[in-house]
Amino acid sequence: MSKAVLVTGGAGYLGSILCEHLLNAGYKVTVLDSLLFGQHPHMHFCSNPNYDFMFGDCRDKATLQKALKGIDVIIPLAAVVGAPACDRDPWMTREVNFDAIKLINQLRSKDQLIIYPTTNSGYGAKSGDVFCTEETPLEPISLYGQTKCDAEAEILSSANSMTLRLATVFGLSPRPRLDLLVNHFTYMAVTEGYLVVFEKDFKRNFVHVRDVADCFIHCIEHANKMCGRAYNVGLDAANVSKEGLALKIKEHVPNFYIHFSDVGSDPDKRNYVVSNQRLREAGFEAKRSLDDGIRELLKGYRMLKRSAMKNV
Repeated sequence: MSKAVLVTGGAGYLGSILCEHLLNAGYKVTVLDSLLFGQHPHMHFCSNPNYDFMFGDCRDKATLQKALKGIDVIIPLAAVVGAPACDRDPWMTREVNFDAIKLINQLRSKDQLIIYPTTNSGYGAKSGDVFCTEETPLEPISLYGQTKCDAEAEILSSANSMTLRLATVFGLSPRPRLDLLVNHFTYMAVTEGYLVVFEKDFKRNFVHVRDVADCFIHCIEHANKMCGRAYNVGLDAANVSKEGLALKIKEHVPNFYIHFSDVGSDPDKRNYVVSNQRLREAGFEAKRSLDDGIRELLKGYRMLKRSAMKNV
């Protein structure tokens, strides 16, 4: 019998890809989403008898109690994501990123598996020279990082749970995001033709959105061996600096002009490299490269129409 999976925030950037992969793998999928951004990326799923949608807020107890009925696996994606968005609305951030996760954890039964996606931004402003493992102390430097780390601690304090510390995600989705570093740099290359990069030596780890979706499925299928731990989820070959990323995109867009500025600073001070060894030992490894993602993004960006504020 197919397992039933609840995905809160499932109509978002990651959720839209995850739901596709779950349905293709034969799972029953229920999405709970408030459609905050007016998006409707799941219309093509509605003919699938294994798909269901609930319009609602993940902070509402009655809504969650209804959504959790008959569910085997919970993947709470609903979140205010990214430091700028969280700083814009700190009150909502704390409610959605921590309080709602705590509520889900209290309402779920001991038999319901929860796989919580957090962020490797919890490692904070490291040197950029030493690999961060899951044993590296968490030192979040933003409200986003702090709320996600707090929620991770809540989840891991209970049974039948695991957390995924996601690298910076890239790639296309039915609900696109242009604020993610690879997606943003590539968008600037093909729309503006130039980019100013601050603090070019700061390093990040990256992972394709479809690798993340595949990782969730791997975790469901191997939960008996993986529960109780946090796992870094990234591509080992994609521990790169901002300079390295920009130059990688330039290989695909030769006319891309990049200015590495010594004046000014990036408000996001994260600078670290990440080890994904624990996840690899658990049987999963990301496989889609930065080049794969850039080529995908370039094709997708050809579909963008003229801007309402420009003639081109």
